[in-house]
Amino acid sequence: MTLLTVVNEVCMAVGVHDTPSVFANIAANRTMGEMLAVANEMAAQTAYDNRDWTKMRRTSDPAMFTGNGIQEAFNLPADYLRMLNNGNVWLSPNTLQPARFIPDTDEWLQRRAANNSSTWGEWTIYGGQLHIWPIMGLGATARFTYIDKNCIELRNDSGTLAGLGDRFTRDVDTFRLDERLLKLGMIWLWKSRKGSPYAEDLGNWSNAMAMAMGADSPAPVIIGTSPASANARYAYPWPAPT
Repeated sequence: MTLLTVVNEVCMAVGVHDTPSVFANIAANRTMGEMLAVANEMAAQTAYDNRDWTKMRRTSDPAMFTGNGIQEAFNLPADYLRMLNNGNVWLSPNTLQPARFIPDTDEWLQRRAANNSSTWGEWTIYGGQLHIWPIMGLGATARFTYIDKNCIELRNDSGTLAGLGDRFTRDVDTFRLDERLLKLGMIWLWKSRKGSPYAEDLGNWSNAMAMAMGADSPAPVIIGTSPASANARYAYPWPAPT
């Protein structure tokens, strides 16, 4: 469904007039201005605040994070929003364990001053950059998965995909995730902002979210009668005893 379709279904549910266009004369149409604000807010809440949806995950381009023996800091991708909730950075020189995350910038500086570093390398984020220590050697790479900040498919008049964005800009734009989640979320958020009872509508959205999140979980690949991962174990991360 397009933004226009979703908005008109929400209008029917909350008891306001539907519209032939969300954006036409929006400056003079307070209701559609409010609908657009609710749509953008609920799209962001649904896409980013409850789950690391598989459709919103992106893997970093190794070419952007390739060592040259000098560089410690690397610019984050233009579409970067945040790391996965359980995300790691993997350095090509040490593939048995992820690099250690240092969340506190002051600790990061203290460790650099003391020339300390974990066996598997360390990383942190500040200033819009990913920092890696020790400095990666020539040709070494870092890889990680992150959440794409663009949850909207921007479309032209024919409906053809024209790019991705983080806000709706036209009636024909579409939500990258399930539009029903967007519609149900907009209904309870609209009602809450208008001071109307919305507990049942919030419950409907929460139930739909739970079902969608369950369906979004990757399933194991079945080979014969057992999952391929049935006998998998973590690699022993230290040198073999002698």
